Order: sequence, then structure tokens, then C-alpha cells
Amino acid sequence: MELDQKMLSEVVGYVEDKKGGDITLLNLKGISMVTDYCLLVTGNTTTQVKAITDHLEEKLPEMGIPVIHLEGLPTANWVLMDCGGDLVIHVMTPDHREFYQLERLWKDAEVMSLNPVKH
Repeated sequence: MELDQKMLSEVVGYVEDKKGGDITLLNLKGISMVTDYCLLVTGNTTTQVKAITDHLEEKLPEMGIPVIHLEGLPTANWVLMDCGGDLVIHVMTPDHREFYQLERLWKDAEVMSLNPVKH
């Protein structure tokens, strides 16, 4: 399935439902062979990281976006959600987000600006 701006805005809205912060959406088309989009999100605590992840895990399939693989939930310092080649979501605590600086890894990617869908 090809994700469009509306769908991506809705995903960002679901992150905001759980007060996810420092939301960055990267367009990796033509840069990555793994995914088209990468969504980076900060949760202030492991409890918030779990809440954001649980909410997305419930809502994404309702939108037709599959959650193919999920890893990192036991500790919830960094949760990776693989949504089948179209989207990869990283939900991280602030210290993990700062340490790994995934934005630098994809510094050539376009940072997308979206208006989140309010739910």
C-alpha cells in the first residue's frame, strides 16, 4: 500500500494522542531500500513509550497499515515498529533518542511537515 500525506498525518495524530514528542517524519524514498518513511518519536518515560506503541499497534491495522514486526517492548527504551516497507516507526526515550541520533543517519532525507489529524 502506498502511504499518502493524509495517512501519515493520521499516524502522527495517533502519536500525539498519547503525547509523543519531538516527532520527526523522514521521507526516505530513493535513499533507503528498507522503507519509504521513518517516523521518530520521543516518549518521556518507558511507560509513555509503551502507551504510544500500544496505541499505534491498535490503530495502524485499522487504517490498513500492517505492523509486521515489533521489537524492544520488554524494556521500552527504544521500540521499533516495522510496517512492511512503507513505514518504520522508532519510539524512544529521550536518552536513547539523543544517544543514537537517527536523524543524523538519514541526514539526506527530507524532513516532512504535516498537520496531524486530531482524534
